[in-house]
Amino acid sequence: METRRLQYLYELSRMGSMRGVADLLGTTTSTVSQQIALLARETGARLLEPDGRGVRLTPAGLRLADHAEDILAAVDAARLDLDPGAEPSGTLRVAGFATAIRSTLMPIIDDLARHHPKVGIVVLEHEPAEAQKQLAVDAIDLALTYDYNLAPDPAGPGLDTLPLWSTPWGLGVPTADARRFAAARRGTSGPDAATVFAAFEDHDWIGNSRNIADETVLRMISAMAGFTPRLRHQSDSLDLVEDLILAGMGIGLLPGNRPERKGITILPLHDPEVRLRAFARTRRGRSAWPALALVLDRLAAGAMALGRVDSE
Repeated sequence: METRRLQYLYELSRMGSMRGVADLLGTTTSTVSQQIALLARETGARLLEPDGRGVRLTPAGLRLADHAEDILAAVDAARLDLDPGAEPSGTLRVAGFATAIRSTLMPIIDDLARHHPKVGIVVLEHEPAEAQKQLAVDAIDLALTYDYNLAPDPAGPGLDTLPLWSTPWGLGVPTADARRFAAARRGTSGPDAATVFAAFEDHDWIGNSRNIADETVLRMISAMAGFTPRLRHQSDSLDLVEDLILAGMGIGLLPGNRPERKGITILPLHDPEVRLRAFARTRRGRSAWPALALVLDRLAAGAMALGRVDSE
């Protein structure tokens, strides 16, 4: 069996349509259909059956697609591991969110420039969903992603995950409002997250423009407090979120240990706690490539040194 044909079948199991596979792999639906038909002839099994105007995998097709995932990963691993002692070289394509690129990747890039000049890095800033989509179609080699403990985003099939660090998040509000909240609660025990949110029910709220995880967390805790937040603004820039808060236009989630900015107070959230968790994700079977293995080793060492807890 040709691995390319297995790739078509595997992607069909993921995408659900030949048009989706054709768009993903940059070919035509006719080519996808022909290659899977040839694969069926090779295996002697019926792999597809009609499903309305489209097709779906038969039980045999589904079983072969499961095998295809492992076979394709093993082929990648074998190809990349032919010379494990080779000096790392080549261009590594990395997509990730800005904080991880700045705090986690940039020090590694500096180290590589001095000690492994044959390894090049291409950096693309993407939110997690965008980065993982690029990883799934083999457009990048490494994705730096994040989720929240209250809105987990597990790795998709065929991906390996390395936990990097996590950091607590709180609710960023104007300092004047934070002082009034503290005064109203003087003499009481520390408030839980729902109590904090309830105190700011009448404010406008700020979500993320490119990742629904922030909105999921905001809506979850607001529901615990008994209201629906008015999500008026969206931004994927923490600096802009702070600008909006200072302008009195809304409130939103911010890293609890973000450098202090005059006029903004970050209220801690407990019961439940909100934590952002950062990950490095790769396609299964690719980590043996010396250039990628080198970067993953550096990331793992950094995570170990930090106890997998770092600042945002």
